[in-house]
Amino acid sequence: MKLHKIVLLAVACTWAMGAAAQWQWIDKDGRKVFSDRPPPQDIPEKNMLKQPGFGGPRVTTPAAAAPAATATPATGAASGAAAAPAAAASTAASGKDKELEKRKAEAEAAEAAKKKAEDDKLAKAKAENCTRAKAAKAMFDSGVPIKQNTAQGERVFLDEAQRNAEAKRIDGVIAADCKR
Repeated sequence: MKLHKIVLLAVACTWAMGAAAQWQWIDKDGRKVFSDRPPPQDIPEKNMLKQPGFGGPRVTTPAAAAPAATATPATGAASGAAAAPAAAASTAASGKDKELEKRKAEAEAAEAAKKKAEDDKLAKAKAENCTRAKAAKAMFDSGVPIKQNTAQGERVFLDEAQRNAEAKRIDGVIAADCKR
């Protein structure tokens, strides 16, 4: 029974890995190509058979479209035919660029909002520390005897040296957290 489950698991994992990222296209010699990497840029869109994860068109970069636009035409008719696909590729790439810029701006805005939330949280914590430190300072300045627990759990009164050290620590907290 265990062997049956192990074999079934192995087959399922192999199938999942094989189907994870498969590209299929027909190369310039007419052969069908299967790969886990995208095809070269010179493969036309009509020869694409399968793309992993999405069915949308392949993204062409403006650098890839530039050589087609700068090619020297042999005849006037050929130059018009070559310029139209280059212009279409340029337009599609700029549309993708606008979408990428929009996503980048949204990500930057989200990052700024996250940073502002963290800064607000830190400011709130500092304000609470300031309030507690001022209350402790008022108690120390009142002259009331202060009790403190020892490591063994006993309650003892602070002597003058301990009281001065604690007052100095509280002054440091006030100086650090009560800046306005």
